[in-house]
Amino acid sequence: MSMKVSRGLLLAVVILLAGCQSVLMSPSGDLAVQQRNLIITSTVLMLLIIVPVIVLTLVFAWHFRASNKKATYDPEWEHSTILELLIWSAPLLIIIALGAITWVSTHKLDPYRPLDRLAAGRPMPADARPLTVNVVALDWKWLFIYPEQGIATVNELAAPVDRPIKFKITATSVMNSFFIPALAGQIYAMPGMETKLQAVLNKPGDFQGFSANYSGHGFSGMHFVFHGMSEDGFAQWVQQAKANGSDLSREVYVKLAEPSENEPPRYYATVAPGLYQAILTRCLDPDSPSCMTHTRPARSGESTGMAGMPMPAAESH
Repeated sequence: MSMKVSRGLLLAVVILLAGCQSVLMSPSGDLAVQQRNLIITSTVLMLLIIVPVIVLTLVFAWHFRASNKKATYDPEWEHSTILELLIWSAPLLIIIALGAITWVSTHKLDPYRPLDRLAAGRPMPADARPLTVNVVALDWKWLFIYPEQGIATVNELAAPVDRPIKFKITATSVMNSFFIPALAGQIYAMPGMETKLQAVLNKPGDFQGFSANYSGHGFSGMHFVFHGMSEDGFAQWVQQAKANGSDLSREVYVKLAEPSENEPPRYYATVAPGLYQAILTRCLDPDSPSCMTHTRPARSGESTGMAGMPMPAAESH
């Protein structure tokens, strides 16, 4: 390959990379920012071991090369207390630091945990009321139900900036993964179960959301746009959905739940009462054998699962 061709390829790569934007490294939600900081901190701590090892490997290889007559040749050397302390103490300290950070962040960034701040240096207001959004992963599209606003959308999501959001997430047939990189980490959506995500968006804009878990033929089309807007803008968006939407009855939902690909955004001005709970418990048809409300009541010593199903009490060993 000629020098001109090599330089041309290198220039093309540089130009392409210059246009890249890593949303994970420049997120717009406080939870995603904290996760980004955790990635950076962990990477720096690991590099404290990796970089010196790589550098010393090259230095030792160069210093003790066969042509270097000044290098001390000691075939009987087998132990150095100082080297042993350096080799074992440094990684041990890094592991302890990573363990402590992991322990704290696992609890602090728990997606089920209510938020205690809007952003760094901005504690959660005492009167803050989360926006509740019920998320349903269909084949192959996303349904978002706003119980307080009484509307629903397909493949389009919106929320006010600096207002906590409480997502309740489930699926209809197979496991999916709800992921808005700019907002927070991915959360699994599973049939007959409900997972949760507490998050907040700090910057207005349009952000990409998608399924991060392969779920079949139409998986690649499970994308949606998340609009971050002001409170007034969100109110106008809700009114637009009510003005342009149809009614989401149980019968309409059954047709909507049929597999389809690359669905455009659509709006529903009304939602049938109890629809999300019926989806969660698989009770769109109360007489269906799969309806989870048919499960017997929990006996003494049992706990209930995410969808109200009784679970055996833990055994002691």
